[in-house]
Amino acid sequence: MHTELLPERDLPTADRVVDEQARLVGEHIRALRRSARLTLVQLAERTGLSHPFLSQAERGHSRASMVSLEKIAAALDTTQVALLAAGAPVRDEPDDRGPEVLRSGEGARGPFSSGEARLLVHAGPHAFEPLEWKGDNTEPGEYFEHREDEFLTVLAGDVLLDLRGQDVVRLGPGDSAYYRGGTGHRWCSADGSAFHMIVVKETPRAGAAS
Repeated sequence: MHTELLPERDLPTADRVVDEQARLVGEHIRALRRSARLTLVQLAERTGLSHPFLSQAERGHSRASMVSLEKIAAALDTTQVALLAAGAPVRDEPDDRGPEVLRSGEGARGPFSSGEARLLVHAGPHAFEPLEWKGDNTEPGEYFEHREDEFLTVLAGDVLLDLRGQDVVRLGPGDSAYYRGGTGHRWCSADGSAFHMIVVKETPRAGAAS
């Protein structure tokens, strides 16, 4: 398995309607960058992403892959999921403290390789960050790496889980994996067929960088 830089997803050109979620995520990235007193050039140097792409992303004209969101989040002292969640409106805190329900058509979404990730909670503070992943990519792309522990379980399909420095593990429906923070990780379809997973990451503690 080799590392491959995943292409960013281009959105319609400026003369078309800009994707609303991409616009909100871009505005949030710009606000964080300015708060950190970084120029686009400096952010590009920190992330390894191109200055033109970051400029397009901040304006909502390009949508970053999940790997790129992870790089941007690390450079801006936030999390990949927090950036993704910025694309969804924040819901008011329920008065009755009842369950937070997310319907099947809801949840902020982000692209990765030839699939998509969906945030399984509404925007706002949570004790953990659950994501739904669907894809059929046979190349794992770059490693994700963050300080928080993570758990995943496969709902359908066969997945190759690559933990940096360890043997690649094949996981099928009903199989799960848990790995500690700081472990580089990536995954792909074992045979080119579609896979479906739930991935749950700890929410960073206050004051801890991504």
